[in-house]
Parts: sequence; structure tokens; C-alpha cells
Amino acid sequence: MRSITSFTIAAAIAASTAVGAYTQELVRVADPNWASGRAMAGLIKVIIEEKLGGQVELVPGTNAVIFAGMDRGKGEIDVHPDVWLPNVSNFTDEYVDKNGTVVLSNGSYDGFSAFCVPRAFAEANNIRTVFDLATPEAAALMDRDGDGMGDIWVGAPGWASTKINSVKVRDYGITNFFTPIEAEEEVATASISDAINKGEGYAFYCYAPHYNWLVFDMVRLEEPEYDPAKYNIKQPAEDANWFENSRIETADKPKKIHVGYSKSLEKRTPLVAAFLANIDMDTETVSNFTHEIAVKQRLSEEVAREWINANQEIVDGWLGLN
Repeated sequence: MRSITSFTIAAAIAASTAVGAYTQELVRVADPNWASGRAMAGLIKVIIEEKLGGQVELVPGTNAVIFAGMDRGKGEIDVHPDVWLPNVSNFTDEYVDKNGTVVLSNGSYDGFSAFCVPRAFAEANNIRTVFDLATPEAAALMDRDGDGMGDIWVGAPGWASTKINSVKVRDYGITNFFTPIEAEEEVATASISDAINKGEGYAFYCYAPHYNWLVFDMVRLEEPEYDPAKYNIKQPAEDANWFENSRIETADKPKKIHVGYSKSLEKRTPLVAAFLANIDMDTETVSNFTHEIAVKQRLSEEVAREWINANQEIVDGWLGLN
């Protein structure tokens, strides 16, 4: 990956400070519909605007739209703040590896995805594994709408993980007794809260980093250990019959989450590109961000600004200043 050196970044920032704000064209940062994505978008926006003197617009979009925009390199969408791998490896294979039009940050943070249920419910009904859901007895305990089927949230529309989870619940035998629900994350979170408050059962997709781990007493269900030989997911763009031709019988591979950006930024606004190449977060910090934003209803930019002020040395490292 080509980027300017830390010395050059530092010199350019110093020069811009001496003569006023460094003129940059507008950078459009994607604002995804999941908690960690919104948190990272806010952080990136504040650093570009307040440390590099740039301008940022947050733009909503799904993974497919975000990657296509970065690939075109015309400023429609310049930055993906939260690239989950291997979830979206179909996009990185095309745009990062094949086309070379999208770049991933050198740094990353760790994550995981799973299925969860409320802890008290799990202990009362001996629900420990995903296969414990695949019974009529479990479904009866989690039939929240009275249709004779249990309910399990598999994710929001447009998420790569939603397609993965849809295949998983089929291949684990869960959909013999449960209806997979696709809904926005806020709707699912309300259902989790309602089930816990009523002492009822509810099965749902869970992942980290996420504020739910700081809010709800929930337990991650056991799955077979990740096995690439038993994990084959197709995407609609590569196979019209993706669902029928996919097969997943194990847990997901642990996640690495990067920032992605259009390679065109290296010429259009090189200081921003260099910063994005260097950014590096950790799971605990991002989880705390999501809690402040989603639960305490604080603005993502306000949370980011507070963290930046308390972690100047880390941010300076991303900017090549130390």
C-alpha cells in the first residue's frame, strides 16, 4: 500500500497549522446501520475536521453501496469506517485485491459473531448450544407472537452477517422450529429488552464490539469450532442461488475489523489517506463508544471528541506526530 511517510504527514500538518486550516476537498464517510460502524464514523469525522482541517459529510449506505462508491473514486463515498472480515471478503476480494481501488487500514480490532439468549432463560431451560434451539420445546418457549414457531433475529437487511446467519440457522436445524427475523438493530434490541424484562425467551444474533454486552445479561450459545471445510457462504452477486448453494455448519472465524477507503484519496487528499492507513482501535474502546452513543443517546462526535482529548498520544501516532 502506498502512503506518504510519517515525517511528511507531520510536516504537512505543522505547515497547515502555521498558515491556517489545510484546504481539503469534502470527504464522504459512510454511516452504516450498526453500532460500531456509527461509532467509528464519528471518530473519523472529528479527526479529519479538527486535526486535519478537512470537511466531512456522513452518508448512509449498505456494504454494497459503500464499496461501489469507494471503487468509483469520485467522492460519492470515500470511507468505510467498519469493514468486518471475513464477513465482507467478497467485496474486499473484488475491490481491494482485484481492482486495487480500495485500501484497508494497517490496523484493525478484533470481533466475533454468535447467537445469544438471555442468561436467566438459558439457565432455567438448559439452553447452552445452538442445537438446543432446534427442538419443538425450545420453540414453544420462544414463540413470542403465538404462531407456533419460535422467533430468532438473524440481523438487519443489507448486512453480510444476516445472509450468513440465515444459512446457519437452516443448517443447524433451527428453522425447523423457528422463524428467522430480519429487522433493524433498534427493533431487535427493543425485543431483547422486552424479553428480559418479562423473563421470556428470545434468541438473537449477537456480536462484539457492541453495547448489548454492557446492558443485558445474556449468554453466547456454543457452536462447533470454526472449520473452513464446513463453512461455505455464497453471496447474491456471485450466485443467484446463493442460499441453496451455501452451507455453514460451524461457528464463524474470528473477525478482524478495518477501516477501508478509496485509493483515490491518496491523490485527492493525501493527509486523510495517510491517517486512515494508520488508524488502529481496540474492541473494548469501540464497545464503550457504542454504549455511550446507543444507550446514553450521546452524539457520536461528542463521544469521539471526549476520547480524543483523553488519548492525544494515540491520535498523534495515527497522524505521524510522534
